[in-house]
Amino acid sequence: MNAVPPTMTPGKAGRASFGQGAAGASSRKWAALQEAANVVATLAGLEQERPGAEVRNFPALIKDAAKWRRELADQQIDDMTAMMQPGIAALLGVNARGADPRPAALALWREYVAARGAVLALLPPSGNMGPPRTA
Repeated sequence: MNAVPPTMTPGKAGRASFGQGAAGASSRKWAALQEAANVVATLAGLEQERPGAEVRNFPALIKDAAKWRRELADQQIDDMTAMMQPGIAALLGVNARGADPRPAALALWREYVAARGAVLALLPPSGNMGPPRTA
């Protein structure tokens, strides 16, 4: 008997997969990225952003997208994670030494916002009635 549900799509090693069965892992990865962005915003001296519906619901919305959109989103999120992890570590180090992390944090914040915009652009159009729903 196969314990893997048929809706589970195998992802590439180390990559979140936005297939039907991987919603939990991808949601956690996306949420962690948003938390990291809040840390960067704080270090930049900005107010923490209130995420819009597209940001909050991204994992649920992207799972219904075409496969190429999901794969590109997976890659972009991995790239964003690779950008944010060392960036935050460096910013915390600067802050711990008593230096001003705001200019560097603001640069990282701007990079994050641009990358997030590119990921959100991968969402399929939803029209005025929201994303397509199936019963």
